[in-house]
Amino acid sequence: MPEPCGLRRALTSGRALIMGVVNVTPDSFSDGGRYRGAQAAISHARQLVREGADIIDVGGESTRPGAQLVSTIEELDRVLPVIETLADNLDVPISVDTSKPEVMQAAVAAGAGLINDVLALRAPGALETAVQLQVPVCLMHMQGAPATMQNDPTYGDVVSEVVNFLSARTQACSDAGLAQTLLLTDPGFGFGKTFIHNRSLLAGLGRLVALGLPVVVGLSRKSFARTVAQASGGGLADVSAVLGLLAVQRGARIMRVHDVAVTRKVLSVWETVQYATDN
Repeated sequence: MPEPCGLRRALTSGRALIMGVVNVTPDSFSDGGRYRGAQAAISHARQLVREGADIIDVGGESTRPGAQLVSTIEELDRVLPVIETLADNLDVPISVDTSKPEVMQAAVAAGAGLINDVLALRAPGALETAVQLQVPVCLMHMQGAPATMQNDPTYGDVVSEVVNFLSARTQACSDAGLAQTLLLTDPGFGFGKTFIHNRSLLAGLGRLVALGLPVVVGLSRKSFARTVAQASGGGLADVSAVLGLLAVQRGARIMRVHDVAVTRKVLSVWETVQYATDN
């Protein structure tokens, strides 16, 4: 089982990391139902690590546009067998994608070393649970809730509003007793945002990076990537990887992706050029 501080050690390398997505759900926007069973999800996670994933993110509740809530018991039944097995058998950190404090508690006990929360610890009891657990937490921005977030999202200045929200959430965490060294941020591409909002966030990502916390980006298979793929004629996996690389070039540290192999290839090419030395 990887040590809880494995993620923090990985981040000190200075290289961008790849977070492979494992959805144990029947209704995910990208692969709904494909890895719903525990064994299918475990096999998929192992394949993602072989392809080059540095982190595995396990989720049991879809957050796609229009998604409905699931019960705590159902979410626990979906994710716990997967997390327990992966934590015991993989040498990479395991993340749990949840907003429920009960799931956070059980997942960390099962071996998860990162909480990935689309609500940024705003659910009742979530912040208190995270303070108790003292593991890294990724705070994401979302306008509205998954069921309604794409119903005419509106901003005055999307970059400023996202940065200000995440800055306020990191301060709230710090005030509650969760050190900023345990925090990561995610601008929430596609979560209550139009194509123009997403494009603006990508262009202005440096302002979020300037907060000084590791930035996670989830551009993979989002509607933003699909629109770019359709307009450019590129494949969705390739376009998702290129968009992720653009975010890394602007300072993002972790790419949350579904297609690990192609993302690893694109990232490796860029790193070869970026870190090459004259011989």
